[in-house]
Amino acid sequence: MRAFKGFAAGMALALGLGIGQVATAAPAPPVAPAPHAIAAPDISLANVRAHLSQLETIARQYGGSRTAASGGYAASVSYVEQKLKAAGFTTSRQTCTSCSGQSQNLIAEWPHGDANQVIMLGAHLDSVSAGPGINDNGSGSAAILETALTLAKTNPEIAKRVRFGWWADEESGMRGSRHYVNNLPSAERSKIKAYLNFDMIASSNWGHFVYDDVASIKAVFDEYFATLNVPTEGDSEGDGRSDHASFKSAGIPVGGLATGAGDIKSAAQQRKWGGTAGAAFDNCYHRACDTLSNLKDVPMDRNSDAIAYAVWKLAGAGTTTPPGDRVFTNDTDYAITDYGTVNSAVSPTTAGAATSPVQVKITASHTCAEDLRISLTGPSGRSYPVKETGNAPCTQFGSRDFSVPVTGENAGGAWTLVVYDAYAGDTGTLDTWTLTV
Repeated sequence: MRAFKGFAAGMALALGLGIGQVATAAPAPPVAPAPHAIAAPDISLANVRAHLSQLETIARQYGGSRTAASGGYAASVSYVEQKLKAAGFTTSRQTCTSCSGQSQNLIAEWPHGDANQVIMLGAHLDSVSAGPGINDNGSGSAAILETALTLAKTNPEIAKRVRFGWWADEESGMRGSRHYVNNLPSAERSKIKAYLNFDMIASSNWGHFVYDDVASIKAVFDEYFATLNVPTEGDSEGDGRSDHASFKSAGIPVGGLATGAGDIKSAAQQRKWGGTAGAAFDNCYHRACDTLSNLKDVPMDRNSDAIAYAVWKLAGAGTTTPPGDRVFTNDTDYAITDYGTVNSAVSPTTAGAATSPVQVKITASHTCAEDLRISLTGPSGRSYPVKETGNAPCTQFGSRDFSVPVTGENAGGAWTLVVYDAYAGDTGTLDTWTLTV
């Protein structure tokens, strides 16, 4: 960080919850699916620390720092790039002509999702000359690197493009990110729907600060921290002092996380987060002691997982029909002829939670070559995994039973069933049923 400020229903049926009752759905035009996002993965703290250890080793090899014009910065770019390429990313380097030593930005984009809707993550990869810059800003750089590698490993269905940037020469005035934004054509700038910045996210006397430039983006991070019962504050210290300012000045919505730099923790903040009141959030800010031993695992782990949570949510991971999928569309090859029974220990007139799995029976005429995909969402909005109880997937598709391990769900209300399967060559639409109990 710089040291100065500058499923709507396609078919519907009414269904009582009694055992053995059967209802059929009348055909209607297919509609787009409602989102059914998957949970974000846990980001490995051990892997993040391994990246940071490598950045510290690089700094030692190049005189103790990774400044933009140095061999330490160039080696840091090479390390990150090698990891990304091994994971299947196509990377590009952009020479920043206004940066010290014309150092390079590194860009990587995961080639899935709508290319006209981009969620971008960034962190500066350079350090000051005084030290190796492991919190400032190896922490942000390593966290988004591991998020990128986890995205490649899990490869979820994804609605929007996810792009990553590691910036040169932030410490001399955010030159790398400014060069990137200024050289984007206006049409390309408009595709970036959110830029998320991570600069110093593992401070030794940490706070949990969330950029408050855009309320809707801040709310996503706050939502994650609420699941941990961890309070947050807006990040006033970082205003205008890190790479999000380059994007904000171009009219791009921004958000991000920080754990504090040279500002002093107050007594109220100590009561909120622990640590030491009257001391800097990071006593090694811009100093030689900004090493791995001064970095704290608790905020590093929390913030890494918060990054993944925000990316999976903002990019719509798990909310789209995968490319190449074809849906059952009630034609002669893909006719869903019957929606069968829903069995539950709860009667239609009894309020409360289901005490046994919901059983779903679907009868259709189909021979599949890829995976059958089914999802079920309860009245609460929670999605449940659907597991086949009979034949193996992709055999002749006749009458097959599926078990849904519903627990703690109020049976009354609208359940949404989605059925589709992989079929090469079709983009597919989605058939849904609303089951009103």
